[in-house]
Amino acid sequence: MNHELLIKSLGLTVVGAPVALLLMIGLSTLLGRRMTERTIGRSVQAATVAGLLAALGILALMLSQGTRHVPIELGRWVHIDHYHFAVKFVFDRLSVPFVILSFVLCGTVGAFANRYMHREAGFNRFFVFYVLFLLGMVVTSLAGTIETLFAGWELVGLSSALLVAFYHDRPAPVRNGLRVWIVYRVSDASLLIASVVMHHLTGEGDFDKLLGAGPWPQGHPTLTAYQALAVGALLLLAAAGKSALAPFSGWLPRAMEGPTPSSAVFYGALSVHLGAFLLLRISPILDLSPWLSGAVVVVGLATAVFAGCAERVQTDIKSALSFASLTQVGIIVAEIGLGFRYIALIHIIGHGCLRTLQFVRAPSLLLDYRSLENAIGTRLPRSSGSFLRVRFYRLALERGYLDAWLSDYLVQPFLRVFKWCDVLERSWTNFLSGGQSRASERFDPTPEMLEELL
Repeated sequence: MNHELLIKSLGLTVVGAPVALLLMIGLSTLLGRRMTERTIGRSVQAATVAGLLAALGILALMLSQGTRHVPIELGRWVHIDHYHFAVKFVFDRLSVPFVILSFVLCGTVGAFANRYMHREAGFNRFFVFYVLFLLGMVVTSLAGTIETLFAGWELVGLSSALLVAFYHDRPAPVRNGLRVWIVYRVSDASLLIASVVMHHLTGEGDFDKLLGAGPWPQGHPTLTAYQALAVGALLLLAAAGKSALAPFSGWLPRAMEGPTPSSAVFYGALSVHLGAFLLLRISPILDLSPWLSGAVVVVGLATAVFAGCAERVQTDIKSALSFASLTQVGIIVAEIGLGFRYIALIHIIGHGCLRTLQFVRAPSLLLDYRSLENAIGTRLPRSSGSFLRVRFYRLALERGYLDAWLSDYLVQPFLRVFKWCDVLERSWTNFLSGGQSRASERFDPTPEMLEELL
């Protein structure tokens, strides 16, 4: 077996392992023949180890051969004038470390969840969403075209929102899951528009055509500075929504409503870094526009400062860890904007491993904390410092009023526009029909309903 064929076989194994696992667990669930907890645990472990070993094998081959860029094309699914839809995976110095990190952390959290979710009513449902997330992370990490990346991006978003609302018998998780899904919709819409713009500029969504044929991060895009600014701004908005960067940071603590394993692997380790990964992937574009690089730095630093302040006043450990993660993500984004690409990649790997450990240790830590309190008979001093002024404390406690700002200046104007459009539609239909619309067709939400949606 030659070198190229071996790498392609290993690459298909990397992607095929989570696909096979999803088909096995998903089909058994759809057919009403749910697998036992032991079988699910062993299947998850086997698929994760297989994908990880294949990824490590590709890394070893690339290092031994001095290869920096290995594309694997699975054919063009759509080929018409001015539009090409291709499925392509790329193994390079960015995707290989990130996919290895995904397998390592998902495998660790999968083993933890197998015991944490033991005898839970939604055990099977949790692992269906978990495997969906793993597949989305693998596809996103290895994507060689923006269409392939968008497919993985959507899988990650769908599984994240479903796991936030995992305990659907309570209203708070469902409401918070809906809010996460709405923010993700804004991010996904921005990424979709960026895909359309890329097709308009280059004729297809291949990253090699957009970023240049050089190995990451040394590509030389053929775009002008204004084109880079337009595409980069859309992708920055997509990254901000996905990674909870300012001003979309309000959904991150709400995502802690999900089970602890999902909080660990999603919002502490992997999903929260997807925005930074996207910026790393398109980093050659950032070099073309100083304005775009400056905007990335500003967004990153603003997020880090905001999250650092909010983290110090949280009253529960999962919210504190989520804002601590967001602080580091903001710093990582600022590093990307300043051009420190390898430092940002190393920062992502180290931070993801640390936060995973902290999240899976959190339940035991709370038990140890209470035991220690009972033993010494007093409360331990808090680790976070106090603010000198009440104003800053209130600002941090209210999480920068970002949720209120988005509700007042983004959501409410959209609702007013939609209501105005509804009035125009009713007027036109009444004019054409010569009468009033039926009462069953009218939708007049009460203030309580609007507040519930917001």
